[in-house]
Amino acid sequence: MICLVPHCGYLSAVSRMLEIYRALRARGAPVRVATHGGTYEHLLRAAAVPYDQIGPPMTAARCARFLRDELGVGPVRQSMYSDDELYEYATAEADYFRANQITTAVTGFTLTTTLSTRLAGVRLVTEHAGSWVPPAFERRLLPPMRGLPRWLVNAAPPRVRFYCGGFNRVAARLGVEPVPSLAALVLGDLSLVPESPDVLGVAPADLEAWRPGRGYRPGTRLRYTGPLFAHLDMPLPPAVDAFLDGNDPVVYVAVNSSPPALVRALIDALPKNTKILVAATVHDLTDLQTDRVTVAGILPSHLVMPRVALAVTAGGQGSVQTAMAAGTPVLGVPLQPEQDLNLALLERLGAGRRTTPARAAADAARILADPSYREAAAHVHKAYAALDGPAAAAEAILDA
Repeated sequence: MICLVPHCGYLSAVSRMLEIYRALRARGAPVRVATHGGTYEHLLRAAAVPYDQIGPPMTAARCARFLRDELGVGPVRQSMYSDDELYEYATAEADYFRANQITTAVTGFTLTTTLSTRLAGVRLVTEHAGSWVPPAFERRLLPPMRGLPRWLVNAAPPRVRFYCGGFNRVAARLGVEPVPSLAALVLGDLSLVPESPDVLGVAPADLEAWRPGRGYRPGTRLRYTGPLFAHLDMPLPPAVDAFLDGNDPVVYVAVNSSPPALVRALIDALPKNTKILVAATVHDLTDLQTDRVTVAGILPSHLVMPRVALAVTAGGQGSVQTAMAAGTPVLGVPLQPEQDLNLALLERLGAGRRTTPARAAADAARILADPSYREAAAHVHKAYAALDGPAAAAEAILDA
């Protein structure tokens, strides 16, 4: 039995698990879904996916605090959960796995599974590391960040124990294997790499031949799946559909899991001769609505991206891939290292740029005026069209 364990504080984690769930069910695989609950839990209900809530319920406020503390955003000497939370979630998950005869747990950022799967003797499959995996570090693909040189940014992940302290204290209490590094914290026994080799720049044979050394849990393996992004089963709101129908270029601002202040700063900075569509998700940004700006909630981005001139995102792999699948260039404002890498890969291909709110107007104008960005995005679109990420992910999980 396979159990999917999405972190429902993240739209991307829930939407990716929905893609994997459908692909597994299409193959007749027995699947359960379990979650701590959270902001985007309602998307499971909307998709008619049965699920179980385990451990203390994650409220919207608790999810918001988790996002403020997440990897690359919050202080490195904390672990996003308190020790008591880690213990309670890990033991609840392990009890659930045993009771339901789970043999493989698949997670999108429910990091407590690094403990519970060891406690229950269950194989762990992850997808949340994205392209932020050892072959990228070893090839120095991570860009310089926050004043740190490239060599250090790439050398650090398997050598530092940022965010691991609480996990290791609770691992000792449970008598299970500790987490040896920041890199190991986001990897499973099998880590799916939901990207095209053409984008990451690492040959499939090289990625899958990688073997863990110091700083990693023994037995960790990597496998490409191809792009894995949301296809939310919802229509475009009529007002959004009408807004996208005009002749003026539309910039789509979908900076999910980010502070509302950043979204406001970006909208204020973007070129005044463009129309702007904002996916506010759970934030109240209705005061930004004007003739030039339309604000909506959660949107089916796979229906929006083909109809816009530019996507402005934080650089999460899901939103970047949704844009690339539509051949739409990206302007990104990264909030953490994995997003920085995704955007650096697009820059290398000429399909996007990294920016800051202070530079957003000039960078957006540059992309909109230069057709080479859309041409480069079209090349990525062709690479993605040849791949079926959810199907490949399902096959990898069944092989695990």
